[in-house]
Amino acid sequence: MRDIAKEVYNKMKVGAAAWIRPVSAKGDTLESFQSAHDAARALEDEGLINIMKVQRDEDGLIEAIRIQKLN
Repeated sequence: MRDIAKEVYNKMKVGAAAWIRPVSAKGDTLESFQSAHDAARALEDEGLINIMKVQRDEDGLIEAIRIQKLN
């Protein structure tokens, strides 16, 4: 399984903000995307990013995560 949060983090510049979203062309589904939140929290715990917003659908599943790269 791909680590979407880490992929987005690696492409960002320090201070930049970005949305992490599932990419269906790469085989991501809303259900498989839920693990991206755990990966983003791990990056936040390491002090690498700040999770600014978590967007959920009507069923409570995470559909997008807004992050900011700290270093």
